Amino acid sequence: MASPERKQFFTYNTLIMTTDHYEKNGTQAASAKTAENTTTAPTRKMKKWTQMRGENAWTMFKVVSEFVQGFEVLNNIGPCVSIFGSARTKPGTPYYELAVKIGKRLTESGYGVITGGGPGIMEAGNKGAWMNNGTSVGLNIELPFEQSHNPFIAPDKNLPHRYFFVRKVMFVKYAQGFVVMPGGFGTLDEMFEVLTLIQTKKIAAVPIVLVGKEFWEGLRNWIEEIMLHRHHNISPADMNLFHIVDEADDVVRIIDEFYSSQGEGELAPNFQL
Repeated sequence: MASPERKQFFTYNTLIMTTDHYEKNGTQAASAKTAENTTTAPTRKMKKWTQMRGENAWTMFKVVSEFVQGFEVLNNIGPCVSIFGSARTKPGTPYYELAVKIGKRLTESGYGVITGGGPGIMEAGNKGAWMNNGTSVGLNIELPFEQSHNPFIAPDKNLPHRYFFVRKVMFVKYAQGFVVMPGGFGTLDEMFEVLTLIQTKKIAAVPIVLVGKEFWEGLRNWIEEIMLHRHHNISPADMNLFHIVDEADDVVRIIDEFYSSQGEGELAPNFQL
């Protein structure tokens, strides 16, 4: 009859052998499973760049230089309102002349005017500020067509840009409000960028005024009926982020009332980088 010590020895050895066997076979089974999965996985040929420009890593210095130039100039100009709109609007047309009037009225309320610096609505906004001895800023962009700076920008406030995203930062950071005249894809891009930044609280809420009911009401109805009610892609409160008006006086009234309700001393750049 085996002693208790001998029984314990055999039990212990049996446990170790059983564990070793399980681990060995389990590891082999796992390895086999991995190998099976590896061999059955499809081989994909991923796309490769057909052209890689060697100077891409150095692009950041061009970007930084645009930010530095913009900050150094715009930090010193005081509160402004950015005016967006089409470069194709001709002098003498109703919206061109309305933009001139808006530029004038904004300077009478103490705001500078920032535009994209080109022709059309941009020229009209700058012209209104210039004619009223107000601050007139142009944020130009290099384009293959239709963009050259207009003559109503102070030379030291005419800022050229290579990159759209740097230009957008300058538009947004130093504007206490946004006036959106009729325009094309670029105007819509700028408008929805600002709406998104306010909706997501990346910048403080500021007045956004769309000018021209006949131009904007259709878009507003689509946003309300399709985006809000049918697909629930925005909140009901988002419909209050912008106003639609027809007159220059209403533009300035909305902006003035917004800041009057906030009290004095609340004017500051929209975000810190």
